[in-house]
Amino acid sequence: MKENLIKQAYEIAAERYAALGVDTGKALTALGNISLSLHCWQADDVSGFENQGGELSGGIQVTGNYPGKARSIDELRGDILKASSLIAGSHRLSLHEIYGDFQGKVVDRDEVEPQHFQSWMDWAKANGLKLDFNSTSFSHPKSGNLTLANPDKGIRDFWIEHTKRCRKVSEEMGKFQGDPCIMNLWVHDGSKEVPASRLKYRRILEQSLDEIFAVEYANMKDCIEAKLFGIGLESYTVGSYDFYLGYGAKKGKIVTLDTGHFHLTESIADKISSMLLFTPEIMLHVSRPIRWDSDHVVILNDDLQDLAREIIRCEALDRVHIGLDYFDATINRIGAYVIGSRATQKAILMALLEPSATLQAYEAQDRLFERLALQEELKSLPWNAVWDMFCLQNGVPAGEDYIAEILAYEKEVTSKRV
Repeated sequence: MKENLIKQAYEIAAERYAALGVDTGKALTALGNISLSLHCWQADDVSGFENQGGELSGGIQVTGNYPGKARSIDELRGDILKASSLIAGSHRLSLHEIYGDFQGKVVDRDEVEPQHFQSWMDWAKANGLKLDFNSTSFSHPKSGNLTLANPDKGIRDFWIEHTKRCRKVSEEMGKFQGDPCIMNLWVHDGSKEVPASRLKYRRILEQSLDEIFAVEYANMKDCIEAKLFGIGLESYTVGSYDFYLGYGAKKGKIVTLDTGHFHLTESIADKISSMLLFTPEIMLHVSRPIRWDSDHVVILNDDLQDLAREIIRCEALDRVHIGLDYFDATINRIGAYVIGSRATQKAILMALLEPSATLQAYEAQDRLFERLALQEELKSLPWNAVWDMFCLQNGVPAGEDYIAEILAYEKEVTSKRV
């Protein structure tokens, strides 16, 4: 019965959009070709499997203690597959270095090798996933306040070696899966108070990056991620947005935009068109900041819709990579995965259903009333009927039906984790 209702509603929606010159079939195909990079750390609160102990540090904090956190690689993989089964399309998985399969051994970060991720590569291939990667500079005895920007050569060299090895891991992942692995580099380096010389540490960071990127690889892509500030490092961040934007434009690196790493009044969407002119590609880490980088679960809000519209309007789906980056331990963790992923897909679908040619024609003719009026009417068009069809076509629950599946998984699996 529900399947018939979805099909009927879709047919009506398709006619409504066709009247505006929008082909819903093309929109569905385009959405199906977009792979999100799911973040592995949502299922275990960024704990990883290093077996070194210790609490989160480096300006990162996870709030909440909802039962059912993944405690092992097998549990994490099971949770990711469950979440993926409720998200339409084919997607990627982003791993941090601390999630290596270390077989119970202590492997320090300057010792990590591709072999520590071979089981992830095999698992991902068997389950139709592609892998992305992240170096991990936080939560380590040598993290402190400064890593790649540390004047202490011993500590700095440790993190340079770590990052070089992470690039090698990424290269092997990309080679194995026949698709470039995107490696994100983010360090928390900063200061609680304003340093005597801001330039000093940025020069050191630039030199470290130059050394790290000295080797060219064919099967991985480098991303560099900025941050506004970290907890305990509020006054100064070495790797600021301006720093990485300048470095990326100069060296041809992908700049990562984390939607939680900016002032709350900044428009991340507004940055897309400018960056596409001067950097090769863009990596997005989609999060939801509340009072800044609190990493709330992504929802379908105005900011997300604006971001998706800008990507589509720039015709940049081949140059903008979309990853998720939040961690919420106050609610069911698999549910958080699914809510955020589906919200991101919905925003992209709404953007794909926009009659861009008509809006641009209005603008070119200075018919600004018509442009604004149509933009307002688009908000209430039956995009949700197209979304339900997308879910139906991909064999995942439409509407709210996924809630019951997640609750069943909690009852049968995660609630039994002590």
